[in-house]
Amino acid sequence: MKRQWIIMKKTLVALSVLAAAGSAQAIELYNQDKVTVNMVGDIEIVYKKAETKGSEFQQEIQDADFGFDTRYAINDDLQVGAFWEFKGSDTNNELGAQVGNVYMGLYSASVGDISFGKQATALDDAGIGSDYQFGIKSFFQNGTPFSGHEVVKYALDKGTFYGKVAYMQNKLGYNGIGKDGTYFDGKLGARVADFDFTGFYGQADIKAKQESTAWGTVTQDHLDNGMATGAVGDWAEITTPAEVGKKESIWALEARYAGVENLGLALGYYNVGVKPDGGSSANNTTIGAAADYSLDAWAFATGVSQTNPEVGDKVVNWYLNAGYSLAPSTTAYAEVGGNNGEGSQTGFAVGIKSSF
Repeated sequence: MKRQWIIMKKTLVALSVLAAAGSAQAIELYNQDKVTVNMVGDIEIVYKKAETKGSEFQQEIQDADFGFDTRYAINDDLQVGAFWEFKGSDTNNELGAQVGNVYMGLYSASVGDISFGKQATALDDAGIGSDYQFGIKSFFQNGTPFSGHEVVKYALDKGTFYGKVAYMQNKLGYNGIGKDGTYFDGKLGARVADFDFTGFYGQADIKAKQESTAWGTVTQDHLDNGMATGAVGDWAEITTPAEVGKKESIWALEARYAGVENLGLALGYYNVGVKPDGGSSANNTTIGAAADYSLDAWAFATGVSQTNPEVGDKVVNWYLNAGYSLAPSTTAYAEVGGNNGEGSQTGFAVGIKSSF
């Protein structure tokens, strides 16, 4: 299945669970005898008219997740723990439910954290902009997932400098990189005065895939790519087309500035390269800029990007939004966004999201 790589600010629980135990927003369920159990979660419901021409204004349940982060303190510096996430809405308006991230790890403030299991990788942290629905996009169809099963990840944050590396294999065939495919990525960052600089790199060896058919819940991606018939949410046969093997490389540079009170500025540069087996390589570059400003309970944000494919037309993407904090970690928002791509229109969304 083809997937659109989206460069945007991530808001899902999956991207913040490593810090959940120390988060003031997490719900502490248990804390005794060196054992802590915290609960985290998020929910988002939105009425949205997509950027695709002809789209209708409709309700979507985009997030309905909760998870448990359990830790045992071996000593003052080292903890061992496990995380389990329940995804009540894996895709928009999902009728079923499934397990989300599941992993175990060792956590140390002095030497870093290492974790094993189903989880996000380093490039899942990439992205600028405080968007809700219409983020800065790279209009490049690729098959590299930034999370999955069989992941080993190491992360270290020493304040001024920070980094993360992750390796994913696909022996079990659950990840979207073909049987025995592999994926590696990493990031390095530095915080200097009011600036935060981050570099990312990822490389995937995606194996060839044969056509396959299985029963599942139909999503909009399935319908758009001719993989299923019916309507979103139907339980039906889904056909995954055959794909040739390929190698993908992704690298990115991001810079953020927070030296002005209540104002955040960010720049990003992204490059995606793909070389199919027996074919020619192709590259895409995207340059983006974003800004956000907070005023009491209000937050305003905007962003724009330009994608320059090696083959095809340049695409300019933009968004503008306003959000109002109804309660701690609960925001009601409205957003418009669009692009100059063929068959597109201005999208509009109003929604509410909450996390803990």
